[in-house]
Amino acid sequence: MTLWDGELSFYPQPRHATGISVPLLIVIVVFSALAVSFLLILPGIRGHSRWFWLVRVLLSLFIGAEIVAVHFSAEWSVGRVSTNTSYKAFSAARVRAQVGLHVGLEGINITLTGIPVQQLNETIDYNEQFRWRLGENYAEEYTEALEKGLPDPVLYLAEKFTPSSPCGLYRQYRLAGHYASATLWVAFCLWLLSNALLSMPVPLYGGLALLATGAFSLFSVFSFASISRVPLCPLRFGSSALSSHYGAAFWVTLATGVLCLFLGGAVVSLHYARPSALRTFLDQSVQNCDNQARGASPLNFSNPVRKQFEASDLIISTNL
Repeated sequence: MTLWDGELSFYPQPRHATGISVPLLIVIVVFSALAVSFLLILPGIRGHSRWFWLVRVLLSLFIGAEIVAVHFSAEWSVGRVSTNTSYKAFSAARVRAQVGLHVGLEGINITLTGIPVQQLNETIDYNEQFRWRLGENYAEEYTEALEKGLPDPVLYLAEKFTPSSPCGLYRQYRLAGHYASATLWVAFCLWLLSNALLSMPVPLYGGLALLATGAFSLFSVFSFASISRVPLCPLRFGSSALSSHYGAAFWVTLATGVLCLFLGGAVVSLHYARPSALRTFLDQSVQNCDNQARGASPLNFSNPVRKQFEASDLIISTNL
């Protein structure tokens, strides 16, 4: 028994999370911390402006968190199939298992879970990542998987996405992922710009930036959806075939893009139709503070004697 990269080759290897990653977890924690911090200071805001700021801030944080989080999600395209398949090379043993394929913008994630998990005197619960993002070499990761002796279903799916595969999945998904990722980063920058502009007395430009945010979010969805026009190679496991469909990350990004278009269109429309109402709505918190400042002077110093002398003219005469 030899060591491979400091680990025994045929012993269980470290697993990767299928729907979660460390960068994704960091994004969720950061935006959740911002939301909790705002909720802690929310009771300090008086009047109706409290609900205005609640909706405005939480909605903005949701849009920003979604744009960043979907970069690291493997739920853009998903597929699962339960089948009776061969388990390892050079072995006639077969297992009943569920095979899962999760495609993201930066790579794929392949899962293999036994039904039941304990079969052939071992635990069948694999979860492997293969990445094609910048700085990563998909072919090298596939070669390492071969050296580790991963199960046949995992290697079969991974081989379909290799650059040398005649299916062409690698080039299509990789290009679609790069274009979608680039447009999403542009959308994130425009989201930051829209927040800054809506906090200043230029709501029109803030609405236009929000419209551009929604447009680039939709561009990312269309970039990834372009791969659906390419006929996929049949992914068969015995008598069962694995078919994929758009996942949660795809639909959430689509909904966020539509939401940004709706909000941006509402701001631009109100700017031309009722600019005073829009200005009042966006600046109501400032107006409330001004009103509180005007009404917060209960001390009114007055001297009635001084007023009496100011009201009457004093005539001083001297008789000699």
